[in-house]
Amino acid sequence: MFEDIFRRKKLNRDKLTAYGFVRDGDAYLLKQNIMHNAFTLYVSIGENEAPDTRLVEKDTGEEYALYKTDAQGTFIGDVRAAIAHVLHKIADDCYETAVFQARQAQVLLAFVRENYGDEPEFLWSKFPDNAVWRRKDTAKWYGAILTVQGSKLGLDTDAVVEIVDLRLQPALMADLTAKEHYYPGWHMNKKSWYTMILDESIPDEELCQRVRDSYALARK
Repeated sequence: MFEDIFRRKKLNRDKLTAYGFVRDGDAYLLKQNIMHNAFTLYVSIGENEAPDTRLVEKDTGEEYALYKTDAQGTFIGDVRAAIAHVLHKIADDCYETAVFQARQAQVLLAFVRENYGDEPEFLWSKFPDNAVWRRKDTAKWYGAILTVQGSKLGLDTDAVVEIVDLRLQPALMADLTAKEHYYPGWHMNKKSWYTMILDESIPDEELCQRVRDSYALARK
């Protein structure tokens, strides 16, 4: 229900204790009164980094779980808003923006940073989860790291996947995109761009070499 608050966020565990969380086994627990002290909200953050909430009515000591259902009404709406307010503050203070979360996306971001000193440029306000890499000397793009529904690439899923678009010599494009795990460039000129999904289907070493090749092609 509150998943969007933590979408594209990465937990900084070092900030939890300072915020007020208490270590409880493998998790961190925060207890906070809401709704004019009528309820106690328990926020638990475990290994998966996504907070779990539990609400207890102070007068009865019973758990109030109605806010997690499809129930509607003014009071339930107020309860959800109060919980969301707490979670937004946690997201702002204990989490950092992490647009790309796939492990291989992080591998490529680090590779580009270490080898070329480039950071992804987020050029489109309507598409905040999409970015490009640009050479400093020619100002040409040599890569794009994007998010897209798998079905739009021909996959049998609507789940969002993270992809990278890279340059290739047009004469080599047909042979490459005929291979498994390679696709025509998403939202790019398909004569000179191709796509790979950052889902572990291609080894890290091959991904990095492909970035090197694309960087070289953007030098002219």
